[in-house]
Amino acid sequence: MQQEQIIQVKELSKGVESIVAVDWKHPRITSFVIPEPSPTSQTIQEGSREQPYHPPDIKPLYCVPASMSLLFQESGHKKGSILEGGEVRMIIINYAKKNDLVDADNKNLVHLDPILCDCILEKSEQHTVMKLPWDSLLTRCLEKLQPAYQVTFPGQEPIVKKGKICPIDITLAQRASNKKVTVVRNLEAYGLDPCTVAATLQQRCQASTTVAPAPGAKDSLQVQIQGNQVHHLGRLLLEEYQLPRKHIQGLEKAPKPGKKK
Repeated sequence: MQQEQIIQVKELSKGVESIVAVDWKHPRITSFVIPEPSPTSQTIQEGSREQPYHPPDIKPLYCVPASMSLLFQESGHKKGSILEGGEVRMIIINYAKKNDLVDADNKNLVHLDPILCDCILEKSEQHTVMKLPWDSLLTRCLEKLQPAYQVTFPGQEPIVKKGKICPIDITLAQRASNKKVTVVRNLEAYGLDPCTVAATLQQRCQASTTVAPAPGAKDSLQVQIQGNQVHHLGRLLLEEYQLPRKHIQGLEKAPKPGKKK
């Protein structure tokens, strides 16, 4: 369009090209007519209208590894069982009370039987640590369990996965002609469509965006925006999409106020 002299584009700030003029009298524009939608197409558009985004509920969970299966055996759990933090604490408390491990003189201390020793102590501690405070015992148990998480999207069944959920990753990169771009990955894990996010950012930042396969990630796309757009991206994710800050990394890369790009 610039070659046809319909628009004029200039680089107003480093790495960001903006439209500075439009020839509204150009024949290509004056001859453009918006077609009237047919009743059928109108119905299809209304039916396929996107629902407003609601962030998923993300709950941390714990998976029982083989090394701790004996500790959870009495409560009916085995290797691979998925538990909430509250369930883990209750199981450990019941185990200690049932096996008379609570110190008779100090109820805040728990004696470690052979099973607890094998599950939570390091090798160097096996013959030196005989009892632990409740908070230390529970913390160690949680740390020895394998991470898992549950994601629940509005109106859908919960999805449970092992491991830790990958945060939305925001990075800055240099492209051709030393132009800076903002790259965001892992949007799909939070129910966000990369193409929709790209279109929204293109409009708000007035900068070009592209969507492409994320390197090294199977079935995942990344969004690239021209210039440092971390501030706009952060506002979109935190304020509009209401995603918790702990699930987004790279927000600190936003340009500082008053600093030249």
